[in-house]
Amino acid sequence: MSALLHLLHSHQRDIGFPVRRVLPAAAVSAVGPFVFFDHMGPATFLAGTTEGDVRPHPHIGLSTFTYLYSGAMLHRDSLGMVQRIEPGAVNLMTAGRGVVHSERVPADIRDSGQVVEGIQMWLAAPAKLEEGEPSFHHYSAAMLPLMHVDGVQLQVLAGTFQGMTSPVRTEIPSLCVSVELAAGANQVLATEVEELAVYVAEGELSLAGETLTAGQMAVLDPRVKSVARAIQATRLMVIGGQPLDGKRFIWWNFVATSHELIDAAKRAWEQEQFPPVPGESERIPLPARSRAE
Repeated sequence: MSALLHLLHSHQRDIGFPVRRVLPAAAVSAVGPFVFFDHMGPATFLAGTTEGDVRPHPHIGLSTFTYLYSGAMLHRDSLGMVQRIEPGAVNLMTAGRGVVHSERVPADIRDSGQVVEGIQMWLAAPAKLEEGEPSFHHYSAAMLPLMHVDGVQLQVLAGTFQGMTSPVRTEIPSLCVSVELAAGANQVLATEVEELAVYVAEGELSLAGETLTAGQMAVLDPRVKSVARAIQATRLMVIGGQPLDGKRFIWWNFVATSHELIDAAKRAWEQEQFPPVPGESERIPLPARSRAE
């Protein structure tokens, strides 16, 4: 019996930063609490410009989960937090009833021509917490469990995997593991989570009877043992967790259990009722779209 439930293909987007977007997809709206999955870059940005900068914008009802492979980004938010994120670290911002943030490419990264690449995911909040207090937490690479064995490197970013538990706390129990495989190396992926997926960020992988290449995500049945085998040096992101407690609507940067909450957030952003980001004077205007999906 194959563990493969769905094979998803990323779609190229340009949001000022080139991204490959995988979730949400027509066949799969979420994997555990993960409702959004972007692979950012790899990209370089011209010195003296604002290319790649994401100006202040709002969120509700989700947590942004940011992890970099290379380069750096500078996070600022309406809570007053200013945090540079570098490879191997995690920025976790929980929006609750509303938060605003910007994400900019630092000048030293532009000036040196460093490549910026990483993953940004959104985790939907449980219904009972979607209008809760916003918060922000930074976890340095040194805080996150790391293991090297038999050509495999595992860094546990959230949840528990292979006996290692991350200090990152998400509102819905979740799993997130960054995996690097040398050519020919194997990794067993069966876990205790209820929903599971594997994204290939780089390289080529044999999994569940399929060959996966960069930009593809395999959604798996975690009850069936599956083994990932690297055909060449490969980088993966493993995600999963407890299923959502009901349908979520996504419109722009808003995630909610109802259209009414999204409509209220739209009005609040148009009327500049969200809290500002200290030190920022710009903002991304509300898009000309009318309804959540």
